[in-house]
Amino acid sequence: MNALIIEDEKPSARYLQRMLERQDVNVNQMLHSVSEAVEWFNNNEHPDLIFLDIQLSDGLSFEIFDTVEVKSAIIFTTAFDEYALQAFKLNSIDYLLKPIDEEELQAAVTKYKSFKPSTENLQFNFEDIKKLLVNPVEREYKKRFTTKIGQHIKIISIEEIECFYSENKGTYAHTVDGRDYLLETTLEQLEQELSPETFFRISRKFYVNINSIKDIISYTNSRLQLKLNSFKEQEVIVARERVKGFKLWLE
Repeated sequence: MNALIIEDEKPSARYLQRMLERQDVNVNQMLHSVSEAVEWFNNNEHPDLIFLDIQLSDGLSFEIFDTVEVKSAIIFTTAFDEYALQAFKLNSIDYLLKPIDEEELQAAVTKYKSFKPSTENLQFNFEDIKKLLVNPVEREYKKRFTTKIGQHIKIISIEEIECFYSENKGTYAHTVDGRDYLLETTLEQLEQELSPETFFRISRKFYVNINSIKDIISYTNSRLQLKLNSFKEQEVIVARERVKGFKLWLE
């Protein structure tokens, strides 16, 4: 199987290439911009599979396909939140949220191998995906959580929660009054339950509320450090792979 990576962050592209090679996927080329990709597609045989980032240095990667006919299956690799993922599912083999987990990558590759799609059967509607990136599908998100404290059940409204974080295989909600509550959920489940307008997953360990960010500081390895209003238990770091999506979210 031959694959192409389109990703503007070169360290992320190399990291993905190494993972794919461990799964016997041959990466023919790594491209880093819309213009570079258009030129390459016009002059080269298209691969079996494309690993496609959404936001490239010179625009959205969908612009590639305004001038190039898609002849490959696509797996999206994105830092965007779940509001656009419905379209990703309809228009691609799979999607992978950054930072990419190797087991999830393996599952996506296995899905492609079992599906073995033909380009005639793939209906790419990039205009619909672009609309969803700008105008998310309206849906209901959780307004409250419950947690058991002794013999009592406490109700926590979403407005009270400053961040969610994982620790020692547990998922906690940290509230604006400085308290931490263990929840019966995971950060992965929260992806389907939290409004992307208010909460953003900055790393594998943290979801933060935009209204609780007090300061944003440049950190090592192109990452960002967040200072929240009351959370002091540990450093809150935006993973390098999520910095671009985080900045877009802030705007």
